[in-house]
Amino acid sequence: MTLAQHTDYKIRYQQQVDNARQYVLPFIEQTVPVSAALKVMDIGCGEGGVLIPFLELGCNAVGIELDELKSGYAKNLLSDYISRGQVEIVNQNIYEEAALERFSGQFDLILLKDVIEHIPDQEKFIPYLKKFLKPGGQVFFGFPPWYMPHGGHQQVCKSKFLSVLPYFHLLPNPIYKGILTLSGEYDPVIRELLENKATGISIERFERIVKSSGYTIPAKRFYLINPIYQYKFGVKPKKQLGVIAAIPYLRDFLTTCVYYMIKA
Repeated sequence: MTLAQHTDYKIRYQQQVDNARQYVLPFIEQTVPVSAALKVMDIGCGEGGVLIPFLELGCNAVGIELDELKSGYAKNLLSDYISRGQVEIVNQNIYEEAALERFSGQFDLILLKDVIEHIPDQEKFIPYLKKFLKPGGQVFFGFPPWYMPHGGHQQVCKSKFLSVLPYFHLLPNPIYKGILTLSGEYDPVIRELLENKATGISIERFERIVKSSGYTIPAKRFYLINPIYQYKFGVKPKKQLGVIAAIPYLRDFLTTCVYYMIKA
């Protein structure tokens, strides 16, 4: 079932802005006071909406986006801030040597909103982020845990049944692909969903990588109902019950979104 935000970048952008203003920024401010003195990097910035609340508070920022089309949208939507020299949108792979040479050690805060679950080799990527942080800098992560009901991003399916079917992304790859194929999903969608299956990350694995990389976790928050659902589906957000959030592995299946702050 294709949702409006899947085809209209302006809707995606506004959802990013609203969610960041109401939920992301207040969470980050628990551990990082946000002011004009802060320098921010948004990796996988998409249309740039997550940066807006930070730019409104006077922060200087860089948005990194690998997708050329999305980076073009961001340049258009953030053109006023770009013209003032407050933000730069860069169409580049963060692993490129040129990116490291240019941005090494510059940022107080790095943002990854709905990004880490799409990045291969997270064991390499998460410690790599330290190279871009100032001393004492922190990283925000917001992502849907892989084992949650729709952690496979199956909402992009054209089949209304599959788009709402929970947990079927956890089936073995041949069965999963077979169901998608028999349901008439397009090849690009099938490839995307299989890529998501290869890179999806659980709460437990995320925390293991963070701790083995030498980070601490000054703040985290689990949601039973993802805040972004308020803008996508009109469903009110709900924090996860403390007793569920405290049970490893079980929480992965019942938590639709997690927010983390990690500190080097």
